[in-house]
Amino acid sequence: MAESWPAAQLVAAARDGDEASIAVLVSGAYPHVRRFAFSLCASSQDAEDAAQEAMLVLFRKIGTLRATAALASWMFRIVRNECLRRARSWARRDEPIPETAGPSAEEDVLGRLEVERLSAAVASLPADQRGVLILRDIQGLPGKTVAKALGLSTAAMKSRLHRARAAVRARLELPEEDR
Repeated sequence: MAESWPAAQLVAAARDGDEASIAVLVSGAYPHVRRFAFSLCASSQDAEDAAQEAMLVLFRKIGTLRATAALASWMFRIVRNECLRRARSWARRDEPIPETAGPSAEEDVLGRLEVERLSAAVASLPADQRGVLILRDIQGLPGKTVAKALGLSTAAMKSRLHRARAAVRARLELPEEDR
């Protein structure tokens, strides 16, 4: 079974400065952040570095997090930005990105742009829809687990998930100038 994100009570305690809670939060969030970094960054080294940077930001700035439910999207945004920063850094150096045995540079850029569009579409969702979508579709948790974690009935969770998917799909279908 997939690990779940740390509980809201733990996030709240960490946000309030409890050092033990911060340590548990960082170790609990790391596997999720690392998995996301490996799916987004150009190289495994960049993914490790981006995940570590996200953990440092979490440790230093957890007190600024407004809503405990926003932890996952906040962390994913930090990782995405760090991966993009690292990719731009490689491009400025005019050096090949390591581990180029994968897709062509064009395919890689197009894939990254698509990931960026998808991340922006998910980030634009209302918090209740974003939370369901992240838990169910990004983390791959079972529907009953998501419903229980969010304090929803399975039917309510499915309804929010349907609305979230429809909103993301609609946003992705918009021409760039209308976004």
